[in-house]
Amino acid sequence: MTSLVTGGGGFLGLYIVEQLIERGERVRVFCRGEYPRLAELGCEVVRGDIHDEAAVVSAIDGIETVYHTAAVPGVWGPWQHYFETNTLGTRHVLAGCRRHGVRKLIYTSSPSVVFDGRSHLNADESLPYAQTFLCHYPHSKAIAEREVLAANGQGGLTTVALRPHLIWGSRDNHLIPRLIAKAKAGRLRRVGNGSNLISMSYVENAAAAHLQAADRLSEGGSAAGKPYFINEPEPVNLWGWIDELLAIAGLPPVRNGISANTATRIGAACEAIWTIGRLPGEPPMTRFLAAQLSQSHTYSVQAAERDFGYRPTVSAEEGLRRFTPELRQLAKRS
Repeated sequence: MTSLVTGGGGFLGLYIVEQLIERGERVRVFCRGEYPRLAELGCEVVRGDIHDEAAVVSAIDGIETVYHTAAVPGVWGPWQHYFETNTLGTRHVLAGCRRHGVRKLIYTSSPSVVFDGRSHLNADESLPYAQTFLCHYPHSKAIAEREVLAANGQGGLTTVALRPHLIWGSRDNHLIPRLIAKAKAGRLRRVGNGSNLISMSYVENAAAAHLQAADRLSEGGSAAGKPYFINEPEPVNLWGWIDELLAIAGLPPVRNGISANTATRIGAACEAIWTIGRLPGEPPMTRFLAAQLSQSHTYSVQAAERDFGYRPTVSAEEGLRRFTPELRQLAKRS
């Protein structure tokens, strides 16, 4: 069996590659950069850009299963930046799947495609797509997810979309490093009253879910053409979890905070300033970020458990133990 992982040198993608190789599959990776770990694993690497349709289609030749994780995350930036990678890039993957008769496409989506500006508590897949979006990332992912699911059954292709929430763990180069950097600089503030609950996805579990979904697609199960939330079954208190991470890193807890309404107003002002002034980088606060940090977002995984046997392979406690050395190293860096 030959699988292709787009973005296979990235955070989630690399764990998917490792798990596929561990169980004896042949793996091809499509990515832009050069990653020493991929060379160590001995997988085939095709260098290319997801924006290049011809390169993507060529990379899919001879592939049975595609894991499409390549994407650009973020809460700020021009629409074209997100649309060209997350939406058009996915269309290129779909074109390659159709051209070469791929059997299975497992698409990495996001719970933010259904984020409607309100708290979600134990929400399930009956939530409709959001009608409006507070930033371009979820909008671009929502368009792509809908097109992936609509492609199910076309030309023998089966598709599924997974929505892992708040992926964390070793080798994270985005979420936790930024959190630690802000804490060290004294710029981390609690948003809201600190009682909000969130669902988390330890990265090895999120990767395992992709393989579990692919296996069930091979068996002709009921997962085809559907989206699924993926996270640990039990939510955590967001700010209590952040304080736990900071304590492990040897840093003090978050002591200062602002209300959700104040953060939203600051976010709106920052967005206006960055837009009018064409300022580089991300604003320190946005309306989307204020909502994510102050509201509860928890999701049921019962559908994934029922339809493709989703089960975490690593407990949250074990994941934190594995992550501890890296957390401490992050805190030591200047």
